[in-house]
Amino acid sequence: MSELVDDPAVGLSGGQPAANSSDKGLRGGALGMVSNVVIGMSSTAPAYSIAATLGLLVLAGTGVKAVAFVIVAFIPILFVSSAFRELNSVEQDCGTNFTWAARAFGSRTGWMVGWVVTIAQLLVMTSQSAITGRYTLLLFGLDSLADNTAVTTAVGAVWLLALCYLCYRGIEISAKVQWVLLGTELSILGIFSVVALVRVYSGTAGPQALHVSWDWFWPSGIGVGAFVSATLLAVFIYWGWESSLSINEESADPQHAPGKAAVLSTVLLVGNYLLITIAAVAFAGVGETGIGLGNKDNSDDVLAGLGHAVFGSGGWGQIFGTLLVISVLTSGAASSQATIMPAARTTLSMAWHGALPKVFGKVHPRYRTPSVSTWAFGGVALALYIGLTVLSENVLSDSVDAVGLAIAIEYGMTAAACVWVFRRTLFASFRNLMLRGVLPGLGALFFGVVLVAAVIEYAKPDAGSTTVFGIGGVAVIGLTSILIGVPLMALVYRPCRAYFEGRTLPTGSVAPGGETIETVPASQ
Repeated sequence: MSELVDDPAVGLSGGQPAANSSDKGLRGGALGMVSNVVIGMSSTAPAYSIAATLGLLVLAGTGVKAVAFVIVAFIPILFVSSAFRELNSVEQDCGTNFTWAARAFGSRTGWMVGWVVTIAQLLVMTSQSAITGRYTLLLFGLDSLADNTAVTTAVGAVWLLALCYLCYRGIEISAKVQWVLLGTELSILGIFSVVALVRVYSGTAGPQALHVSWDWFWPSGIGVGAFVSATLLAVFIYWGWESSLSINEESADPQHAPGKAAVLSTVLLVGNYLLITIAAVAFAGVGETGIGLGNKDNSDDVLAGLGHAVFGSGGWGQIFGTLLVISVLTSGAASSQATIMPAARTTLSMAWHGALPKVFGKVHPRYRTPSVSTWAFGGVALALYIGLTVLSENVLSDSVDAVGLAIAIEYGMTAAACVWVFRRTLFASFRNLMLRGVLPGLGALFFGVVLVAAVIEYAKPDAGSTTVFGIGGVAVIGLTSILIGVPLMALVYRPCRAYFEGRTLPTGSVAPGGETIETVPASQ
């Protein structure tokens, strides 16, 4: 099998050849560059992310400067995307974070990173299933049923299973569906933004409307607490772009295309988010009444309240209002599908490297997709979704918020892994120093600080909807979910001994150009 190469003179040491489609059975060469970008963008659920986050950003104390925090959060995301791109250039493995963390810091750390990524995907699937369930009913005018928890849960469960089947059915059909869903979503959001801004500057938006000011783009005058809370919220809207890396083994150019797609996805996302945020803030203002973004009654879904206000109540207004509902529905569906794909490939990779039982490494011989991993993830996500909904909608809400802790660990550890894996070649060129050292290092530092700040913030009794012994439920759920990985790792230790002893996925680092690939013996 092939060596892990970045260029003819540089490789990844550690003795383990690069994973590729022929190794795991996935369909190599199935996806082009554009499909990689589409899947990366779809995973973030642009419409839903803005709908659910913008109001909370304003309520966090940012006001019109919510626009600035879309940019503030983008900067560290761009730094981390550089780490993903560089690591993918030397090892194209669909396990991504898991594989790279194990290469850098050892098998136990790699396993825990794989678990953290999986638990984040499981928790966010509960939210996405709730979205698709509710918005399906709203689309058909069944508003009363949309407020019925049992009905929305049932519809959301059907969506989840249908999307699991779609992912199981094949990567090509999954990518084609993503094209349609994302195209629909972005087109409707674009029309919404243009119409809103035209009405603002034509004077027909109403007295609450504001003209865009350069002051909106700089986060000055914001207190420390509000700055931290706003940054945590804004980072969440970008999470998911890295899904384009998880399909690296199925890409036509696995070494370069997924990494480029990841970086391009983040750039396209910030442009998309800025346009929608500017349009929404300008049209609705940040007041605490009516359609104002500071109105707590609108904070959980600002787009639902703005649809009729922007498009009006006439015939065309009704049509575009419905299309806005469709945009959020397609956003949730696309994001769910693009969450299932990387989750299944993470556990597939873990099984292939011996970190999980071999059954999770089964690939369908015809569809060339992770069969057991896809349905196992879907089954656990379904059980978690139903269980949390039955337990309490407040617990479900706090579980979704707890994803922020897992995101901080995922991004921070991947960025740190990049610096460590490339540590011996950082000073070989200015490019290496910046893209493999400085930028990922700053990204790792940022998300390390964010993690600590998030735990402190979420541990406050009033931080979420629940408390446990006087501690905020978001912190309790987040930390407990992450720490559950420790006994689970102990449970699989014996059957996966070869992996934990470093024999199937040994640590390693990129060697200086012209030198041979050095292997770190498993006994060291």
